Amino acid sequence: MSVLIVVECDNGEVKKSSLEVASYGSQVAQMLGTTATAVAVGEATETNLATLGEQGISKVLYDNDSRLKDFVNGAYTKLIAAAAQQESAQIIVLANSNIGAAVGSRLSVRLQASLATNVVELPKMDGGQFVVKRGAYSGKAFSDVILSGERKIIAVKKNSMEPLHNAGQTATVEQFSAQLTDTDFADAPKQVIMQEQAGGILLPEADKVVSGGRGMKGPENWNLIEDLAKALGAATACSKPVSDVDWRPHHEHVGQTGITVSPNLYIACGISGAIQHLAGVNSSKVIVVINKDPEAPFFKAADYGIVGDVFDVLPKLTQAVKELN
Repeated sequence: MSVLIVVECDNGEVKKSSLEVASYGSQVAQMLGTTATAVAVGEATETNLATLGEQGISKVLYDNDSRLKDFVNGAYTKLIAAAAQQESAQIIVLANSNIGAAVGSRLSVRLQASLATNVVELPKMDGGQFVVKRGAYSGKAFSDVILSGERKIIAVKKNSMEPLHNAGQTATVEQFSAQLTDTDFADAPKQVIMQEQAGGILLPEADKVVSGGRGMKGPENWNLIEDLAKALGAATACSKPVSDVDWRPHHEHVGQTGITVSPNLYIACGISGAIQHLAGVNSSKVIVVINKDPEAPFFKAADYGIVGDVFDVLPKLTQAVKELN
């Protein structure tokens, strides 16, 4: 018996969310008195994979098939299932990401495993039952879920676990082949179109996000958002009404029907705070709201609030950040 952790990689780097998942999985393994093995998906390097030892991983399985560079649901599912079979894994841990959501359900059927998504805490053993806590109703509530059966799959919500840092520890990287065929890549994308993100920081993985709403009054004023983001080393985002009127591209839209983010810092500028927007940001560690309307609903969800006009506040805030830097 072992714990298998699915590690997502992009451009050779392990995603931050997967570092959290690796730490989560290694602690589950410690609780159960077993070992933690990872299987890497995406484009990775052995050097970066070896650093997963800092998160408590003893071994990393890596299939360097070039066709696995981009996400292919069928191939990724077969790869992870094969790794689980080889390692006799009874617990599979992955990120509650787009990839995790797509693969998790398929793995559940393929391996006849119980599945819990949006998990926010380490599991507990309660009277011999395996219990996990998961977020529900867009983060407004939590529920305890009993996972039954021999195999269990846990999808961990981002920012639910701080990555461990056992300096100097390295994992063994082993070449692994799932014997993938062309049939496994039948649902592969025909073309991958990369959309450039302002500032070059990918929004879903960003540690800091500066977001704008209709209070910015037009796309011609977006330089105020971009200037602050550049000073902070942050990604830029927007509310749904902004993308609906084409002030900003849809891939910057954060909310229930857009991208869900979990940064350490989320700054909302001129956004009222509709429940649909909050659903996409409520797992942020710190939320700062800037709005001239003191009754804006977003202030109720904010850790810090600034009642003021964004056109007065943003230039001063950007200048203050530059001086600190």
